Amino acid sequence: MTTTPAGPRLLGPAEVRSLAADLDLRPTKQKGQNFVIDANTVRRIVRESGITADDVVVEVGPGLGSLTLALLEVARRVIAVEIDPLLAERLPATIAAYAPGQVDRFEVVLADAMRVDSLPGPPPTALVANLPYNVSVPVLLHLLTLLPSLERGLVMVQAEVADRLAAGPGSKTYGVPSVKAAWFADVRRAGAIGRNVFWPAPNVDSGLVAWTRCDPPRTTASREQVFAVVDAAFAHRRKQIRPALRELAGSAEAATAALEAAGVDPTVRGEMLEVGDFARIAEGLAATAHPA
Repeated sequence: MTTTPAGPRLLGPAEVRSLAADLDLRPTKQKGQNFVIDANTVRRIVRESGITADDVVVEVGPGLGSLTLALLEVARRVIAVEIDPLLAERLPATIAAYAPGQVDRFEVVLADAMRVDSLPGPPPTALVANLPYNVSVPVLLHLLTLLPSLERGLVMVQAEVADRLAAGPGSKTYGVPSVKAAWFADVRRAGAIGRNVFWPAPNVDSGLVAWTRCDPPRTTASREQVFAVVDAAFAHRRKQIRPALRELAGSAEAATAALEAAGVDPTVRGEMLEVGDFARIAEGLAATAHPA
């Protein structure tokens, strides 16, 4: 008679503190280390992410393995990217102890997620992570760029950042992260997370952001060209788009010509434009710089 492997045991406060003590680990703000100590929270994150037994999941900043173990309850495979050598070295032993039946479905990569350029194994289909709050947006954008196989995901970030990522044109929190995330995906807020589920408790609130990959706007401009327009438009908030683009375009006249070509009102502010508008402006800039 064959038996199926038992599911992972999840970490609670005592287990997290015990693992940290074994490593003589003192969580640091510099590395954004706030470890989740509540099993219900990591199960909720996995549930909200929508991953299934078919998914290959990439996790960033697995830390002591709280979320990793919950992901292994569901996912086909988990690739964890960890920057801290001490944590990366210990994680396989934790998985072996708490999820012995899932050891062959797990791999840890010692790397900086901001600079990683490839991942081992089959292409990941989902990103689920408690992202280090000080680098959450650049890490998310880098992985969405690097891994076109990613279909969906859910990340836990600072609540304020979650608001920005999910914001739409015209809202107070709409800005560069909102537009750049929209290039890759449909993004939405997926709930809030209390401070008491972490050790040590952070001094900021946390939020969940869910996303589903979508096609970028149809445009002849490159992503880099579009993002340059986005950066320029938001460099001075509440500035009209024409003066905001003057330096990038080379002159006020060139900015005006590009905006006219894009069908965008030169007096509108960047906060009112959506990602497709920025793509058309980038096309207009390229056309006016290199007229046919």
